[in-house]
Amino acid sequence: MRLDKTYFDQKISRLGTDSFKWDVCRRENGRDAIPMFVADMDFPSPPGVQEALLMRAAHPFYGYTEVSEAFNLALCDFWKRHHQVDMIPESILSLPCVVSGLKIAIQALTEPGDGVILQKPVYGPFMESVRLSGRREMNASLIRDAQGRYTMDLEKIETFCREGARLMLLCNPHNPVGRAWTWEEMNGLARILDRYGVPLVSDEIHADFVFHPHVFQSALKLDMEKKMVLCAASKTFNLAGLQMASAVCPGEDMRTRIRKKMEENGVVSGNIFGLTASRAAYETGDEWLSMLKKRLKRNIEWFDDLLSEKVPCIRMTPMEATYLAWLDMRAFGLSTKEIVDRLKGGNIIVSPGTFFGEEGFIRVNLACSDSNLVVTALKLEELFRS
Repeated sequence: MRLDKTYFDQKISRLGTDSFKWDVCRRENGRDAIPMFVADMDFPSPPGVQEALLMRAAHPFYGYTEVSEAFNLALCDFWKRHHQVDMIPESILSLPCVVSGLKIAIQALTEPGDGVILQKPVYGPFMESVRLSGRREMNASLIRDAQGRYTMDLEKIETFCREGARLMLLCNPHNPVGRAWTWEEMNGLARILDRYGVPLVSDEIHADFVFHPHVFQSALKLDMEKKMVLCAASKTFNLAGLQMASAVCPGEDMRTRIRKKMEENGVVSGNIFGLTASRAAYETGDEWLSMLKKRLKRNIEWFDDLLSEKVPCIRMTPMEATYLAWLDMRAFGLSTKEIVDRLKGGNIIVSPGTFFGEEGFIRVNLACSDSNLVVTALKLEELFRS
């Protein structure tokens, strides 16, 4: 099939593939449930990825595999092309996923009881990783303005640094509020953290989903010594099931500590198919990614228009990045559980705001078919008509 608009309109059933998004969702919520929750796109991965996997699978040996220099160079070249970021191959460590990177960083760079700064609402595993590691959460909540746009509370972050914080976890771009942090925001944050010697670990898995005129600003560009970026091809090219991610840590001392903790925990990555698919995506996926971003931007604008027309009291947070809509449902005076349960009764499954540390909100995945976007908007109108 040609790589054009119709590529993303293919009606390919994912049922029967052990899909968490589809099979597990329908097993738990009924055969008519429409999954609008987990960050997993209903678009086929790039042709180059499919071809590379088939070619590798044709070779009948699947033994222990190293992370090759060619893989790391492909990652470096991709980030240079797309984000003007200079990575050094020697600074890259391989992981099964970004969440394992968060946990390893917390264990390697802090001690039990230490304070770790994060910014709610934020992706649930940030909070979980702090809690399960026996560290103390320091929440510098994001500030939401009258238009629904969020900004960092730098004063609160500096207060926590003064109080002895030992690490900050950043979501960049931010999930779920859809912010693409500006250079001014990133630089202001770096100055504070550097002043107090607090390391920064930046989850940049959504880096490739920043929409014009906004620009992605990686923590790797910051003039600070103690920094690490977590990234992967998994979200960008829909490869999450292949379990492959990278930690980019320019500072040798910090990198040594991270590597040691990985070894202690047996955290290694060398999945043959994860490496094959990710490298192929980095080397051959540019055209596909360009078309995907156009489709996602159109989905975002269309869904926003649908909500404005049908349920104007539901406020969609301005989306500068990601394909995950953060919807303000507080106008209905219901708890998050009541909102989610009502939608579940209408066969729409969404992510509850409480997973991200916020009451009265839901997150909706817009990387899906046109029909699922329309059905979701109509169901919101039906169930929450004021």
